[in-house]
Amino acid sequence: MKAVGYTTAGPIKRANALEDIELPRPRAEGHDMLVEVRAVSVNPVDTKVRTRETPPPGEWKVLGWDAAGTVVETGRAVTEFKAGDEVYYAGSIARPGTNSEYHLVDARIVGRKPGTLSHAEAAALPLTAITAWEMLFDRLDIRRPVPGVANAILIIGGAGGVGSIAIQLARALTDVTVIATASRPETQDWVRSLGAHHVVDHAKPLAGEIEALGIGEPAFVFSTTQTQQHLSEIVKLIAPQGRFGLIDDPKVLDIMPFKRKSVSTHWELMFTRPLFETADIAQQGALLNAVARLVDEGRIRTTLTEVLKPISAANLIRAHALIESGRAKGKVVLEGF
Repeated sequence: MKAVGYTTAGPIKRANALEDIELPRPRAEGHDMLVEVRAVSVNPVDTKVRTRETPPPGEWKVLGWDAAGTVVETGRAVTEFKAGDEVYYAGSIARPGTNSEYHLVDARIVGRKPGTLSHAEAAALPLTAITAWEMLFDRLDIRRPVPGVANAILIIGGAGGVGSIAIQLARALTDVTVIATASRPETQDWVRSLGAHHVVDHAKPLAGEIEALGIGEPAFVFSTTQTQQHLSEIVKLIAPQGRFGLIDDPKVLDIMPFKRKSVSTHWELMFTRPLFETADIAQQGALLNAVARLVDEGRIRTTLTEVLKPISAANLIRAHALIESGRAKGKVVLEGF
């Protein structure tokens, strides 16, 4: 089968950063099912793994943690899917990625593709939707207000892949006021179109930007990027007894300044459930089905902004470079082999 991989970790601009390759087609056993991949999207995790992880000698590392496609084979333990079903999912960071014609995935973390979306539109959603959902509802628990403060959430990096779906989920499923950050006119327009009540500029001191809104200190802050850069401002602007969550990888995270306000801190990694096969691993499949229903009801929309064809090393290199530029809006998807 066709695939895209690499043998040595490194920067995207070097020769052979990603290569078109041929690999054996896998077979489905147990809880796994084999999916014919129709579209994939690129996330920051792809670029991080590519720069850090070199596979064992003689092996290829295949990236990709978003896919939409068609089930072609199921293991004996799979009961909820059959060959021919259209699905979407984000896979596991501990297993080979989705940048291949056929991909093995644990059926428990798979959702049924939204019927109103194309494969490309659906592939933009899984990883970011799982990340946003788990942070908003499992970690920050934004449906549980903080007494006496502004029932609002500040989403830092609102125009990125996770921010773009987090805005929509918060609007569709809660009455929380959504404040999103964006620094360019086109990204500010984008987050407004997704439903943000207020937009502030993260290129300016955030505490001052929030104060100028006149709505009070927000109960929740969700930082999707540049947390280390914004941390001192977050300490100032978040409400006492507020809840703070992050998903990026700051080199240093000193949360001692939060003590005076009794602010709780929450990490989110959407791979935790599949990595550890937690007792609630099937929650990921369930939440993807819930997201699909919201899409098909017209309550949220895909965050797809660009499609590259076909799925190839050359196009994946383009997509990785765009992600690393920090100027991506929404999601970049690759379609077809």
